Amino acid sequence: MVSSADGTGIRAWCNDGVGTPVLVCNGLGAPPAAWPRIIARDSGYRVVTWYQRGLGGSQRPADRSRVRIEDHTDDARAVLDAFEMPSATVMGWSLGVNVAFELALEDPARVRAVLAVAGVPGGSYSSLFGTLGVPRRLRAPMGRLSSRLLPVVGPLLPLVAASLPPWYDLLSPAAVRGPTQEAVHPGPLRAVLHEFSRHDWAWFRYLADAVAQHAPLDVSTVRCPVTFLAGRYDSLVDIADVRAAARSVPGARLREMAGTHFLPLQYPQVMIEELRRLAPPRAEH
Repeated sequence: MVSSADGTGIRAWCNDGVGTPVLVCNGLGAPPAAWPRIIARDSGYRVVTWYQRGLGGSQRPADRSRVRIEDHTDDARAVLDAFEMPSATVMGWSLGVNVAFELALEDPARVRAVLAVAGVPGGSYSSLFGTLGVPRRLRAPMGRLSSRLLPVVGPLLPLVAASLPPWYDLLSPAAVRGPTQEAVHPGPLRAVLHEFSRHDWAWFRYLADAVAQHAPLDVSTVRCPVTFLAGRYDSLVDIADVRAAARSVPGARLREMAGTHFLPLQYPQVMIEELRRLAPPRAEH
């Protein structure tokens, strides 16, 4: 257990690997298993991550208001310190993209590079439901309304996942040509969703609504290498917003894939390829 800046006990995790340091800022409630190739002990990376406040064994803060992105960023620093990492390549997924860029803006010396997966730097609720054609002015209210269903829908996620066909059957014939052929069967997804089902979904909803208060960030001053990965079928993050974020970061690279919000599970090989492009693995002691 790692103590964060406000004294909250955070359950941290390490793959016990030796190599280039990597900090994973995960999606809300996601376990390390969401990154199957990255977390392997022999991946060439020393990977650390944590479970968000009140989830997966981490404590809830004594002050319930301390669940802002800034608080999650304090947790990220605490994890880096606990594992004696002065700096690291930072990977963010979904909510974790907010945390990754907060850290890059606040403590640029600690962030060697950012791999931003299926997320935008702030304004998360305004990016919801873009693929469904929902007008932007309605997205945040719909996001808050949808969050009210989490205590009911959350525990059912494993049952839904168990009935899913392979990802390539969920997409159109045109979409499965090319790199999508490597998309995996949702077996790993089932395992992740099974862990999801154990969450206190009322608390999960509280955390999600707190994330919605995070305003869009000005990332034009970020100078470390940055890569954005976006899914063209992502209903939770509007790909137009990811494109705009990539344009605003000097020298940033954008890769779009025929995938959904679950890119780390759909494209595990792409994840490690893109990580290696930003941060080649090497022995570090």
